[in-house]
Amino acid sequence: MKSYDYKTRKGIREITWNEFHEICKNLAEQISKTNFDIIVGIARAGLYPATLVAGMLRKEIYPLRVTRRENGHIKYEKPIWIVDASAKVRGKDIIIIDEIADSGETLSIVMERIRAKFAHSVKTAALITHSWANPKPDYFALESDELIIFPWDKSVLVNGEWKLHPEIESALKLQK
Repeated sequence: MKSYDYKTRKGIREITWNEFHEICKNLAEQISKTNFDIIVGIARAGLYPATLVAGMLRKEIYPLRVTRRENGHIKYEKPIWIVDASAKVRGKDIIIIDEIADSGETLSIVMERIRAKFAHSVKTAALITHSWANPKPDYFALESDELIIFPWDKSVLVNGEWKLHPEIESALKLQK
């Protein structure tokens, strides 16, 4: 499955900030049952759940950035590295958190990089996974093939006016 192929979504699910908090609590409860040292959050959107879950579990968080985007626009077919993983992962048990596992490619790339930095163990987590994600995250709060609209993505400021995010607007048209 190709990332950002919004024609394949089945329905629409808009997540509110309150729902986001509850989904993060679910994810925190799942990953708290494993022994780990550090959370690695994938910027940009993965930092929302990674930061909240790290706070809930009182764990350290180290961000990195792997993306297909530049200035919010999809620019690259494959994710590229912008900010590398911290050397602090060496010898540690790591949980990588992203907001969504779409194709699974980003989590896979990050997991490989963390292992190459000699982490003791690496597990992955996402708030939401699609059924076609490969690999699936080790932990996730919700599996859905809907078009997911996160609260931080819904509106963007354009020339001083709040507007529906253009990518979401286009994706919604494909759902009709």
